[in-house]
Amino acid sequence: MTTLLTPQAPAPEQFTDPAAAVARLEELYVQATDFLCDSFANAMENGAPAARFRAYYPEIRIKTSTYSQVDSRLSFGHVSEPGVHATTVTRPDLFRSYLTQQIALLIKNHGQPVTIAASDTPIPVHFAVANNPDLVVPHQGAADFTLRDVFDVPDLTTTNDDIVNGVHDHEDAVGPLSLFTAQRVDYSLARLAHYTATDAGHFQNHVLFTNYQFYVSEFENYAREQLADPASGYTSFVSTGNAEITDPKAPIEQPLKLPQMPTYHLKRKDGSGITLVNIGVGPSNAKTATDHIAVLRPHAWLMVGHCAGLRNTQALGDFVLAHAYLREDKVLDDDLPVWVPIPPLAEVQVALEHAVAEVTKLEGYELKRIMRTGTVASVDNRNWELRDQSGPVQRLSQSRAIALDMESATIAANGYRFRVPYGTLLCVSDKPLHGELKLPGMASSFYTTQVSRHLAIGIKAMEHLRGMPLERLHSRKLRSFDETAFL
Repeated sequence: MTTLLTPQAPAPEQFTDPAAAVARLEELYVQATDFLCDSFANAMENGAPAARFRAYYPEIRIKTSTYSQVDSRLSFGHVSEPGVHATTVTRPDLFRSYLTQQIALLIKNHGQPVTIAASDTPIPVHFAVANNPDLVVPHQGAADFTLRDVFDVPDLTTTNDDIVNGVHDHEDAVGPLSLFTAQRVDYSLARLAHYTATDAGHFQNHVLFTNYQFYVSEFENYAREQLADPASGYTSFVSTGNAEITDPKAPIEQPLKLPQMPTYHLKRKDGSGITLVNIGVGPSNAKTATDHIAVLRPHAWLMVGHCAGLRNTQALGDFVLAHAYLREDKVLDDDLPVWVPIPPLAEVQVALEHAVAEVTKLEGYELKRIMRTGTVASVDNRNWELRDQSGPVQRLSQSRAIALDMESATIAANGYRFRVPYGTLLCVSDKPLHGELKLPGMASSFYTTQVSRHLAIGIKAMEHLRGMPLERLHSRKLRSFDETAFL
């Protein structure tokens, strides 16, 4: 029988101080990953070891015994029923503020300590070495030993979205404390680095999604203006490839090749800045981006992209504020059935409308000339116009849709699924049903006049949301009656 070697972790300990609890989580995580990194480096240098190496994720656990209600105005920070609830944790250094806040609410609302200990969930070696630039896990067959015989590797049978999808079955009588397990978070952190070419630590709590690279240069211009203003609160700008500047006049080194989803971060010290992600075109990209950004627990994400206007009364450059979604994108149907309503969130809707009014200097009835509120349809076929028009047009008419794109419903639906406040403000760039197709000359004129204003509105809306208390922004509409305690 192969010898199993593990680090000697401290015994489980109860904490009533959230900062001390998080410090213990960090201690356990560093001990575990250092053990795996050292063992892996030794194995790669000296050949196949005679033992198997294993280390475990740290865990937060709380036990409650009463059905007494806590402050029902708060949609998070408490478990829904008595019993034992737990979650594994990864990268407590990255999530320090979040974990401290969530643990503090648990202790306050239930009057019980949390227990911090090593869990029984192994850390895959790929994730343990991910933050060590000197180590790289080779592909299968590159080492002179079989990796899975010596170290734990990612296990997709236990890395899933069962908790967020509401289908989790906790047979061991331990309820989930968080929407994501540590393996699921590590999986997404690795994917984020790959797709965006920026470290997860740069992501801010307010995320703008767009489907055009044209917005990037405007975002950089805005970032430089903010860095030049000491009162703005912004501290640095990070471009794809982790190129970071604090001087508004500093050049930014451009990567030789853009990643699939170029991402840019205008940072504040407390993480309340703005991240812009160009997800490109299509619902698959929209799902991929939001699947992984969700583990960072942002406070809001908004889609500020382009759409086809479906009403003859709309003009190119008009805005569309989505208050409902016709989901014909299909990519989320297995995770979130189409019969599940995706409600508009009042706080986000108001922030967006106020932002449009501030930037355009229009209000009330005059604002209706350039902005329509209604249903946005998202499809999975960019050339839908080339198909038989009778079916699609009839459904669009029956749904009262006023605009069509390929990403907004996916981003909103995943916001609902992951309990991340969401919203959509689109800009009409073509009207295919009325003979105004997106052609090169027309597109160039549109981009020149509208991109700057549209992006400014998205940023202004995020600044409104940033000033909102979390308990107000994180709506109870996004939480079920059997919900995890962590936001």
